[in-house]
Amino acid sequence: MHVHIFWDAQSPAGLQMPVSRKISAILGVLATPSENHVRMMGYVTERRQIDAAALLDSIQTYKHRHEIDDPILLVVHQDLFKTGSSFVFGLARESTGVAVVSSARLGNEYYGLSGSDDDLMDRIIKEGAHEIGHLLGLGHCSNRECVMFKPDTLDELDRKKKQLCSSCYDQMAISLGTSK
Repeated sequence: MHVHIFWDAQSPAGLQMPVSRKISAILGVLATPSENHVRMMGYVTERRQIDAAALLDSIQTYKHRHEIDDPILLVVHQDLFKTGSSFVFGLARESTGVAVVSSARLGNEYYGLSGSDDDLMDRIIKEGAHEIGHLLGLGHCSNRECVMFKPDTLDELDRKKKQLCSSCYDQMAISLGTSK
């Protein structure tokens, strides 16, 4: 199994390889970073945010036009929302194998705190692994430390570990055909 991780040019620089490697280790899949070529759609001026569902449509269109079968995660710097939510850290559409993660609310600076590349990288890894987990068939987990737990706040995201719980790990192994 292979996953493409596209990075928006304005996303934090220098994190592509370490994030991809760690996501690969968490999920047991090859994750390859590359420059984003997806047309960024869905910006809503009044909100100063991107409609995550509209952006997933753009990724899906790109994937179809370029005959890409593997899942794609797009990392963007713009803030995301979905209907019914003021924001989302990320969103996945399992049926088409596309997902997006925003770094906008993952950096300490958004909350008036001192910047930390380590914190930012940790959060992108967790949220990226979470969304890719959905693309690989995993649902949300009730274990607050599992990467598949759905965080509503940055504190909840920070409490998660960069790993799957044993139940999600077993589900992933079955999904990937690597179970014993």
